[in-house]
Amino acid sequence: MKAFEYIPRYTYKDYALWEGHWELIDGHPHSMSPSPLKQHQRVGKKLLGVLDELLETGGACKDCEVFYELDWIISDDTTVRPDLMIVCGDMKENFLTFPPTLIIEILSKATSLKDRHIKHKLYETQGVKFYLLVNPDTKTTEIFELINGAYVPNDTISRFALHGNCELAFDIPAFVQGLKLD
Repeated sequence: MKAFEYIPRYTYKDYALWEGHWELIDGHPHSMSPSPLKQHQRVGKKLLGVLDELLETGGACKDCEVFYELDWIISDDTTVRPDLMIVCGDMKENFLTFPPTLIIEILSKATSLKDRHIKHKLYETQGVKFYLLVNPDTKTTEIFELINGAYVPNDTISRFALHGNCELAFDIPAFVQGLKLD
């Protein structure tokens, strides 16, 4: 469609200069909503703590680390900031430049559509092995595993093969279901 020729496209250089919180997908800016609600914050904080502890105590997971809201620069025109991600391998920058092994997005009314569709497809095409959607309102978790280049729903996974001998044994749906968020 010719009209799209006139919509500006941006790059990481532009993104780095913007104030506020943004993501850049295919050159198009996506404003991030105001700070997440307290349930979103609580889920993120608790998952970050547990994942960090499990990775540190799992002897084979020395090459993996969990990050909260770290920029992942996918290309010059695409930068996202997942809620949580597990990164395995050597990060040379203060941001991520290669696909993480696992991403968790915590759903909200403002981000659900983007997380379920745009980011789902983006993470799938970028080769993110595990993609989890956590809904604080219903205390449910959807798990997608990348198999033969496509995400397959698998809500029964409780062991995530992350990298080499690193395996994360964690029943995330049961953990989320048991959270006290009020």
